[in-house]
Amino acid sequence: MKRRDLIKLLEENGFEFVRNGGNHDIYKRGNEKEVIERHNEIPEMLAKKIIKRRNLIKKD
Repeated sequence: MKRRDLIKLLEENGFEFVRNGGNHDIYKRGNEKEVIERHNEIPEMLAKKIIKRRNLIKKD
């Protein structure tokens, strides 16, 4: 999955960019924190786990 697509999905579901880490970016929604690697492609299994863990829904 493209990194920008995953970030767009996070932001559509209320996550906000907090800060840059060493090789990651940190997004938060309330008490929930999600760490996204800074690569152009996020491995498909990792993206699916993040989507399932945070109950992310694509909004049109």
